[in-house]
Amino acid sequence: MKKIVLLGYMGCGKSTIAKELSKKIEMPFIDLDDFIEKKVNSPIKTIFAEKGEIYFRKLEHECFVELLNFSEPIIIGLGGGTPCYANNHELLKREDIVSIYLKASIETLVNRLSSNKSNRPLIANKNDEEMKEFIATHLFERSFYYNQAQYAVAVDKQTIEQTVQEILSILA
Repeated sequence: MKKIVLLGYMGCGKSTIAKELSKKIEMPFIDLDDFIEKKVNSPIKTIFAEKGEIYFRKLEHECFVELLNFSEPIIIGLGGGTPCYANNHELLKREDIVSIYLKASIETLVNRLSSNKSNRPLIANKNDEEMKEFIATHLFERSFYYNQAQYAVAVDKQTIEQTVQEILSILA
């Protein structure tokens, strides 16, 4: 069985979908951000604040490659920016993985993220209009990288179960 890599913008449901998928196919799920935090024993926002984004992106790349080199099959949930740095988008095309972009509209992302802004440093201090503009710009900048995934699954107006079923049909 190949490794499964889920990617997409924050709020698209990577962790939620991965946890449900993990239960259904009995494959462990590892969130890349959690893996990094455990490895260096520091929260990501502290790594960013103390060592900067370049240091973080290098560490993120090393940890992503480490997970891809695990001998057993796993589900990997990437950070929203992971595919956009260190040529990580090229890794999404490897033969030994199935990469899936969980594609959400700006509207869906704004609705999901507006109630949970405090946990998201990039948008914590933005009002809804600023957040919508920020997400639209980010999605535009990142779309090339996200679209390097082997598959795209639209999550708008889908339940968790419907999205998981669509992924299962890709894996079948």
